[in-house]
Amino acid sequence: MTDSELAAHLAQCAGRILLEVRTSGMFAGKSLGKAGDQVANQFLVRALREQRPEDGLLSEESKDTEERLSRSRVWIVDPVDGTREYGEERADWAVHVGLAIDGVAEVGAVALPGLDDGLVLRTDRPAALVRYDGAPRLLVSRTRPAAEAVAVAERLGGELIAMGSAGAKAMAVVRGEADIYLHSGGQYEWDSCAPVAVARAHGLHTSRMDGSPLIYNQRDTYMPDLLICRPQWAERVLSIVGTLPTAG
Repeated sequence: MTDSELAAHLAQCAGRILLEVRTSGMFAGKSLGKAGDQVANQFLVRALREQRPEDGLLSEESKDTEERLSRSRVWIVDPVDGTREYGEERADWAVHVGLAIDGVAEVGAVALPGLDDGLVLRTDRPAALVRYDGAPRLLVSRTRPAAEAVAVAERLGGELIAMGSAGAKAMAVVRGEADIYLHSGGQYEWDSCAPVAVARAHGLHTSRMDGSPLIYNQRDTYMPDLLICRPQWAERVLSIVGTLPTAG
């Protein structure tokens, strides 16, 4: 099984487990989110350690160690990206299984189990971007819209679309439901590794908000900002962000 096949299989299986936990009726709200995180994490961590024992591993729900820092290949996973949305029984949450090689998000799969078709987007099955010639659609947090994204939307005459998890937002760009995902509120490596790998495979632009590359498997897993967008918008977005008082 290739790395891409493994990532997709594990993301899909974890998604099914999470749906079973949610429909069991045993948990609700925050307790549902906590239970889902724990169960999915146990599955993913055990499977990756069995299938790729020589690789490093970083998961949001497991204690981090320095062992991964000496590895060229590191799996970076988020068992439930959008725990709040999952606990609220919304659809905009995801499962991330990514593989960073020498710091680059190379392989990954993002499952969207809340959708009717249980979609899994993956690096080894890229699809052509859906044509769209209208005003740009920018994705923002349901609760904390990034000031930079709001400013970019105003400058470009774009539309803001509120959505839950980072993975759901990134995949909305991949699926052609939006054009720009600009985030400045801070994330961690597990929030974007798999989505960035999938976005790159589908021909999207991915970078930091200043245009510099996204680098993974760092000692400090905090990542301040992120841009995923259709290539035709990248230069203009980066140029506008560079003029904003909050940039940098």
